[in-house]
Amino acid sequence: MIFKPSQTGQRGAILIMLLVMVVILGLAASMAGQSWRSTVQRAREAELLWRGQQYQQAIASYSSVKHGAQQMLPATLEHLLRDPRFPGMVRHLRKLYDDPMTGEEWQLVTDPAERIIGVRSSSDLEPFQKEGFPKALAKLTGKDSYSEWEFVYTPSAKNSKATSTTKTTGASGKPSAGAAQSGAQ
Repeated sequence: MIFKPSQTGQRGAILIMLLVMVVILGLAASMAGQSWRSTVQRAREAELLWRGQQYQQAIASYSSVKHGAQQMLPATLEHLLRDPRFPGMVRHLRKLYDDPMTGEEWQLVTDPAERIIGVRSSSDLEPFQKEGFPKALAKLTGKDSYSEWEFVYTPSAKNSKATSTTKTTGASGKPSAGAAQSGAQ
């Protein structure tokens, strides 16, 4: 026999102690993973707020430039990068940003004339922040998922009666495969 049984039974105690340590390390790693996931989601949420506000401000900038007697809204997101109403380079947005929650394309919020009035995420995750938004984003208070966070520019009081529709599109502003319209909230 290679191993001689010890008189005090210490080998069994060491084995049980080792198993307890493995279980404790597994639980600690599990908790650290959940904490890391929460930290990443919070960072993406902050990025979603920033990017959404960038689009909201860019649409407001585009609309504020009057073309004739009528204010216009962009037909595609690319029009925010280079305004086609001018012969020279006029930018309202530095670059097209992806939805930070999904890494995919934004869902566009459009008016009845199919002009872009805002963007929203397609993520169904529950947000950490549910209150304490800046005044411009007060409509986000109490929402249960990121897909309910709409970063919309409201042109004026006379157009506030118009209902909006939501359409999934690419960063270019062109409808993606399987794009469907649904009423926005």
